[in-house]
Amino acid sequence: MKQVLGTNKYNYREKKEKVAAYRTQVRAEVIDEIYEQILRKMIVEKKYRDPEYSAKKLAEDLQTNTRYISATINLRFQMNYSELIAGYRVRDAISILQDKRNKKMTMSEVAEAVGFTNRQSFYAAFYHLQGKTPKQYQDEFLEKIEAAKQAKKKKAE
Repeated sequence: MKQVLGTNKYNYREKKEKVAAYRTQVRAEVIDEIYEQILRKMIVEKKYRDPEYSAKKLAEDLQTNTRYISATINLRFQMNYSELIAGYRVRDAISILQDKRNKKMTMSEVAEAVGFTNRQSFYAAFYHLQGKTPKQYQDEFLEKIEAAKQAKKKKAE
């Protein structure tokens, strides 16, 4: 089901399914190797935090081409490059939002810390993946923590 632009919150477009012949022509061993390298770049080096980090730069870092990057991401992650990066950024943002020491950070600061270029794209990606805004997520999470603390305190009495 495809959504038309403007019918959902934050105007986030649904992924269009398309078949690219080159995806099936890349050897499985090559895909596996590139997959491991992508994981290393994202998890260990946290390249997604760089707002300028593109599929082209990733391909250069891995000494391959963007078609191989695209094929690997599509086959192993079942998404495109932009969705992959947004997912890592949102997960990183969640860890920041869950830390009460960061409660005074603005959402723009959180967005910048994880690699989004602006607050709007942060909100759109976050809402698409979590079904709520980053601020709603943070408020609900901190409320749950506080309620758990109160319950523990009450139980101890």
